Amino acid sequence: MARVSTKQLFSNCILLGTGADKIVLDASQVFSLMHVALNDIGWTLEGFPKIDQLPSGNYFEIDLDWFGSFTNSPAVSELQDFFEALIDSNSDFGLYFLNLCSLHKRRMKYQRILGRQSLPALEQIAPRALLEFGLADADLLADWLIWRKWIFDIDNRAGQETGYLFEPILASCLGGTPISPSKSPVKRIDEGGNPTERGRQIDCFVASERIAYEFKLRVTIAASGQGRFAEELSFPKECKAAGIKPVILVLDSTPSERLTALSDAFTSNGGEAYIGEEAWSYLEKHSGDIISIFIEKYVKKPLLRIVESAGCSLSDFSLCWSNEAVIISNGRQSYRIKRE
Repeated sequence: MARVSTKQLFSNCILLGTGADKIVLDASQVFSLMHVALNDIGWTLEGFPKIDQLPSGNYFEIDLDWFGSFTNSPAVSELQDFFEALIDSNSDFGLYFLNLCSLHKRRMKYQRILGRQSLPALEQIAPRALLEFGLADADLLADWLIWRKWIFDIDNRAGQETGYLFEPILASCLGGTPISPSKSPVKRIDEGGNPTERGRQIDCFVASERIAYEFKLRVTIAASGQGRFAEELSFPKECKAAGIKPVILVLDSTPSERLTALSDAFTSNGGEAYIGEEAWSYLEKHSGDIISIFIEKYVKKPLLRIVESAGCSLSDFSLCWSNEAVIISNGRQSYRIKRE
């Protein structure tokens, strides 16, 4: 990870984005997140104001509103001094806190997206009704079109926000950075095997070790089209041509023909492939004692928990819209999204 000053690192913890989409953590949120981080690691800091008790030792069980509820928290400038003291104790705290803040800011931003995403205008999607017209009541079909377009839109945003969050966190834990195609040392190769001027995006590049990492949650038969998969297979070849070692980490071990083919492509081009528990172990081993705690608590456990929760059949499901909230329910639990 590129070295930055402590002041810049603290600023990176607080700020996300620009303009209307900007998220800025206030003093209360920074103060409470520092308590969460200290609790995670099992540290105390002399002179750091205490709070009565965390609502839960699990960050994901704490209501987002709680983080902004401290009216008597230290000023941001004082919190920066505490932050610097913690980094002086162990520099890995800076990365741990940065990743925790990044997660929190993205969750705040997505709640804003959910609260502001308007229902689509039926006129925009009405032609799609011809595929099902007459198979259901017209009013029901109109509702169905609107709901599924709204869900499609927010799911697209979720995919974007997850990518912006997930890859930089894993990259930073491995001591590298994501690289855009324009700045990539890995160039596409033509049919003759010759490098071109077009670069390849790298999920995580560790320049000191000349390693290019590819991250994947899962690889399945239906993961991508044939053209896209051919691009994935070419990446390790292009790394080898550039004198860079390709390493792929696939967090879900569900077997598939494409997973086998992709793993073979990496290993046959001088790289390595780590699947499932081996990938998690690799991340934890290369992250160090403190950052491995973050991976376990904030990446591995939540992902495995949601995968384990997926049963063989879906529950009955309902969606309710009002100006105040969208309520999602399966008859046993409900999830209320506040509308702005």
